[in-house]
Amino acid sequence: MGPDYRGDDANASDEKVVSPSTKYCQCHLRNSKLEKPTSLIPGEYILLLDSSGSAARTKAAGLAIAVAMALTACSAGSATTEKKDARPEVTSAGDQAVVVRVIDGDTFEASVNGEQKTVRLLNVDTPETKDPGKPVECMGPEATKALEQLLPVGSSVRLELDKEPLDKYGRTLAGVFDSSESLVNAEVARMGFGVPVVFEPNTKFYPPVAAAFDEARTKGAGLNSSDIACLPAQRVDRAAEVIEEIVAAPLATAAADLDRSHTGLVAALATVAALKTAATAKKHVHWAAYDAAQLTAMENRLDSAAKAASAHQAAIGAKKKDLVAAAAAAKKKKLAEAAAAAKKKKLAEAAAAAARQAAVAAAAEAERLRNLPPAPAPYVPPAYVPPAYVPPAAPAPAPNPYPGYNGPRCYAPGGQSWTPCSKK
Repeated sequence: MGPDYRGDDANASDEKVVSPSTKYCQCHLRNSKLEKPTSLIPGEYILLLDSSGSAARTKAAGLAIAVAMALTACSAGSATTEKKDARPEVTSAGDQAVVVRVIDGDTFEASVNGEQKTVRLLNVDTPETKDPGKPVECMGPEATKALEQLLPVGSSVRLELDKEPLDKYGRTLAGVFDSSESLVNAEVARMGFGVPVVFEPNTKFYPPVAAAFDEARTKGAGLNSSDIACLPAQRVDRAAEVIEEIVAAPLATAAADLDRSHTGLVAALATVAALKTAATAKKHVHWAAYDAAQLTAMENRLDSAAKAASAHQAAIGAKKKDLVAAAAAAKKKKLAEAAAAAKKKKLAEAAAAAARQAAVAAAAEAERLRNLPPAPAPYVPPAYVPPAYVPPAAPAPAPNPYPGYNGPRCYAPGGQSWTPCSKK
């Protein structure tokens, strides 16, 4: 955690041990519609927090039911015991202080009787800027600048305490009055940068803070502005407009375009769901700035946009189904046409090949006939001429009974060569 961050329940008193009857009463009030004590001005509701046992009351016009008797009965039938712990002594009501520095829109450091203290403005809550686990909230820096203007460094202020002087972080909980005796807590609300809030038992400065915030709401100042994009009302409008724009356009005829529209609707619906959850919970400062009628109108618009988006998603799904069926039918038809064309082409090619073969055969036959020899002349037998007498030839000499024998052979010494002996 950062050195200046002290949690969301900044005005809360120390942890308390609450009796079972008190817990039952708180639970009963939380789960019923009668969540409004008559000590608050019309248009407020109780926000019961977690294990601290504190009840936070946040202003939200439109819920004007009083349950003072119920609250009285709860307090009469319960026993609350303060935890005992070692806590530093706090300043008494009316102590003078000098502003040292502003931490955020509802917290500053001051020098009180020579001791530096962290002071938390009572009964007003501004957007967070110091939580290290979260991004800086919308209008948080503006709220800080506003408090810097209201409490310049070195200026003198008067601190006025309520029933619980310190929160669990050891910060002084006070109404802060400037040199002109203006309640700075209320001025922050009047500028629209902080909403009225109560962490029991400190309610002393709630009425002037609530009245001041009513002025800001009437003027549309700060958190009530209609032209700051990060505020819930504008975010609701933007999310609804995205859906309305997609829904208003005619359904595309291409699957890729339908997919883009569907993706846009999914993203918009996620935003709508997040906004609806935040609007229903009303846990953030920004949502607490709206009265009941405004919240109802925003929730209705979110519901309407979500319903339209869901219907359009169904239409996109049906259109894609039709496109898939049409594409399948077209593909089937195209394949059939291609098969028929291929068969026709094959038959034509076979016929052409047969014709070519026939033509070749005919040409060959014609060539054969053209190359046949002429018919022979009729046979005329030759005239007979008796042969002339030829006397028989003299008989041939008798053959050598020893072929290859040439007479006696005379061999040279060693018997490797010879010559006819007749030559010697």
